[in-house]
Amino acid sequence: MAVPKKRLTHKRVRDRRSQGHGKVRKSQLAVCAYSGAKVRPHTVCPISGYYKGKKIISKLA
Repeated sequence: MAVPKKRLTHKRVRDRRSQGHGKVRKSQLAVCAYSGAKVRPHTVCPISGYYKGKKIISKLA
């Protein structure tokens, strides 16, 4: 069975893991029902302040 000769540094592990994690493609964006803006899924719309049909953030423009 193969065993690594040296331990990987924290930087190498973090660099490898950060390549694709947490990035959202355009096809994954949802459309806000109130403002029509494209929003990351499961997040509050920064323009309207709504999430799942409820007002979460009051926008004072």
